[in-house]
Amino acid sequence: MPASRLEWWLSWIGIFAGCTVMAAGFVFFINPYNIVPGGVYGASIVLHNLFPSIQVGTFGYMFDIPLLILSALLLGAKLGARTTVAALTTPLIMNVMSMAVYPTRDALHSLDPAMLLGGCMDMTDHLMLTSIIGATVIGIGQGIVVRNQATTGGSDIVAMIIQKYFHMRFSTAILLVDAAVVAFGLVVIGFGIGSADDVSSPSWHLSFYSLIAIFVSSRVLAYMLNGAKDDKLLFVISDKRMIDLHRFILKDLDRSATLIKSSGLYTGAEKEMLFLVVSHKEVTAVKHKIKEVDPRAFVVVTDAYDTFGEGWKQLPSVGEVQPE
Repeated sequence: MPASRLEWWLSWIGIFAGCTVMAAGFVFFINPYNIVPGGVYGASIVLHNLFPSIQVGTFGYMFDIPLLILSALLLGAKLGARTTVAALTTPLIMNVMSMAVYPTRDALHSLDPAMLLGGCMDMTDHLMLTSIIGATVIGIGQGIVVRNQATTGGSDIVAMIIQKYFHMRFSTAILLVDAAVVAFGLVVIGFGIGSADDVSSPSWHLSFYSLIAIFVSSRVLAYMLNGAKDDKLLFVISDKRMIDLHRFILKDLDRSATLIKSSGLYTGAEKEMLFLVVSHKEVTAVKHKIKEVDPRAFVVVTDAYDTFGEGWKQLPSVGEVQPE
């Protein structure tokens, strides 16, 4: 099988795997506890509390399909097959998975955690833990989907519409959408987890768990897409030729660098400036070598947000999803 064909199949497998992981995060750790992690499925969880006979995934369809249409009409977006499939597959998997893990229709309608897999996964007394685990699993699922050049649609489309028509930053628009969904959950669910008589964990606690889930899932997604972002960018400026440092970079680190001819603004004297990117583990060794070669060198170390090129990541292709 040609490599391109294999990559195509692996990409689609990755999309379905990511949707499944994301759905599992909701079914096992988020939905049963009325945690509202923003977005389309957060709003769906809230609506399920009002209409228990309609599953969370079904409400997801009620949001996703109109939003995909609005994206095409208002944003002029060309919806790729991958994004459309991912947006429509996740609610289906969520519904099928929910029906499989609850033993009765009543348990399915109430999403009773005491009945989840026969009660062996009831984490009602550990809401902080279930919020973090659920958000982590969801973030991993979203990351797998996006890394395979698709998105799950949803609240991102709402944020893009707000950005276009209200001239607001995308990140601010996402924050507003998620905040509105969490506030909606607080109003609808009321005090107590599923019951007004339960005062041990009032519903406003759920809002804090929801905010934690939003933060954790966003950080996990960012890590899945961009890694730890711990590469370091160094500028080294010296009055002399740092031949030994050149050898150290080329031979010991097995890297390269850019040598830039420069001059001091005040003295006008010629200087040598090296521009190089190293991993965070290599920074200390480079500093020690610089001090050995020229203790008077001027050194700037800063974070490298993204690094592309030989020995690093490849530049993204046209149309490849690369969220910041």
